[in-house]
Amino acid sequence: MSLRVLAPGPQTTVQDLGREGWRHLGVARAGALDPRLAMLANRLVGNAAAAAVLEMTLQGPSLELVQPLRVALCGAVVAARFEPAAGEPIPIPSGRPVDLPRGILHVGALAGGARAWLAIAGGIDVAPVLGSRSTDLRGGFGGVEGRALQRGDALPLGAAPALDCSAPRIPGWWIDPDFDVARDAPIRYRPASHAATALAERRWRVGARSNRQGLRLEGDALDALAGDGISAAVAPGTIQLPADGQPIVLLADAQTVGGYPRLGHVIAADLPRLAQLRPGDALRFQACDAETAARAACSWRARLARIELAIEERFT
Repeated sequence: MSLRVLAPGPQTTVQDLGREGWRHLGVARAGALDPRLAMLANRLVGNAAAAAVLEMTLQGPSLELVQPLRVALCGAVVAARFEPAAGEPIPIPSGRPVDLPRGILHVGALAGGARAWLAIAGGIDVAPVLGSRSTDLRGGFGGVEGRALQRGDALPLGAAPALDCSAPRIPGWWIDPDFDVARDAPIRYRPASHAATALAERRWRVGARSNRQGLRLEGDALDALAGDGISAAVAPGTIQLPADGQPIVLLADAQTVGGYPRLGHVIAADLPRLAQLRPGDALRFQACDAETAARAACSWRARLARIELAIEERFT
């Protein structure tokens, strides 16, 4: 089974939960910028949590389905529609499993966020590289030839139960894991020093040069921090301060070492929210302690577990 890419969107890549255990060799983690939503999209179609999905940025692709498939969209609000081989186009909602017959799935512009994830029953079955199917755009490997999708690509799919589906089937229930998360809520971080608390005293905007490697911020420049310039370990969530005083928050494709002074680290519970920020979006930070960070992480794990259980009940 496979999908054919008719139009790729500005940056659609194959991603899973990323590569673990290779950072000591300089290999980035890569993977979905919001692994929680990628996992839930997979659960909605009956996949394992780590199955490969499509991560879409600003606008999604158009895909030809050559056989009936179950799909699910999670993330930013998506203008998606399905054109069956015979019949009128219909809108496809997010946050639920949708059974589709043969036809064309158009995933249009994203609203209220920068990214969404499309899971397909069976998963995107590209060859794993270093234990992951994720696309490493900086390294140029994984996914489909280490790059974003292009027109004409054929995406192999893993084994999935056969669907007898002559018309779209859309359930009336859905999931919304971020139903009570305010979009303008501050991004919490663990400051690396007392001087690093200045980050929370200013308002920031996302710069146009931001990408999967890092979120480049713009605002009133921070004073330079003392540093010896010697490279040290960094990871997704590390907040760096270049000489120009404009911070960078590292994301999934981040390098493994860096010489810029470090302001701190975004907590695990809030890091996925950065995936939805577009150039020009405003954000603010809030320093927190280790206990707050741990409590927030536990709360998110519990929420995801409850949602996964609710999904399982729908299929039993």
